[in-house]
Amino acid sequence: MTVKVEVAVRGPEAYSLARNVIAEMESVGVWPTPLNFELWLHYLGDPDGPLGREIRRLLNDNVVISDETSEMLAAEFLPRGRLSEEIRDAGAVLDRELTSIATAIAKAHKTQADYGVTLADASETMDGAQDPSSLKDLVGGLSHATRRVRRETAILEKRLESSNKEIARLQTHLEQVRREAMTDALTNLANRKAFDERLEELCAAEDASPLTLAILDIDHFKRFNDTWGHQTGDQVLRYVATVMSRVCPGDRFATRFGGEEFAIIFPGEKAGSVTAVLETIRHEVASRSLRRRSTNDDLGTVTISAGFAQRLPGEAAAALLERADAALYASKRAGRNRVTGASTLEKAA
Repeated sequence: MTVKVEVAVRGPEAYSLARNVIAEMESVGVWPTPLNFELWLHYLGDPDGPLGREIRRLLNDNVVISDETSEMLAAEFLPRGRLSEEIRDAGAVLDRELTSIATAIAKAHKTQADYGVTLADASETMDGAQDPSSLKDLVGGLSHATRRVRRETAILEKRLESSNKEIARLQTHLEQVRREAMTDALTNLANRKAFDERLEELCAAEDASPLTLAILDIDHFKRFNDTWGHQTGDQVLRYVATVMSRVCPGDRFATRFGGEEFAIIFPGEKAGSVTAVLETIRHEVASRSLRRRSTNDDLGTVTISAGFAQRLPGEAAAALLERADAALYASKRAGRNRVTGASTLEKAA
């Protein structure tokens, strides 16, 4: 949960918030499932957050909040719960490993200290030894102490090796979970959370190289969904995502922005290069006549509209996003299935 929602559900207004959540869900015809309740709790608890803005957009577009839509929203905007759980579990395992290592080190340290005392005693005994039998006993004691030190050292080495493997496994697992928490489950592109973090990171960096942001939207997707159903709509989303992935290798950062919208961050690329990439995506998406998998019905062609903006010196991520979004809506107003740059709008203005 966000800090704002976390505070709200543990304060005096918690019951009022819960009642408002149920009332709001009922008013828009959303079933009060546990997942929907959690989504709407975040929506009403932090209406200006990313999830709140996305839910408002869906409601304004009259999108039906189906189970699939809820799962998509949860995958994009509520990834932290699972990640936190995984981190807690990994922390418990790591704590056990560190405790075990500490015990083994303490035991080895004591053995080494005892060995030092044995050597010191042996040195004194040797100075006063007169007959061979006492020297023989002394050598035997030293041999026994040496074997014990070697045995404890070998045990410690094995324990450290085992712990290193376990810690490496945990690191790999947590990295996988982190990637999953930043990945859209339907399209396998980066999700909105990953997009927000990446864009903020790039805009905050002291880097003079160009940075361009593009927003893409599937034309008439709601009508398509209403006609053919959400599963076929998902098929279209995956198709567009596949085209984007193929055209965006390397540093280009392709994202499912939300619903039928996508975004691409182009680090180090200027408007001319970005225009060519977006036109390639647009032409490739529209070049195929799609068929419905379950019935083989001809779905026709899918088109996309796109808008992009190159970052101005010192421009914040939110301002860059707003200009790219304005360029996208200019493409839609001009008839869709086209690419518009923010600079074109600014020159016209």
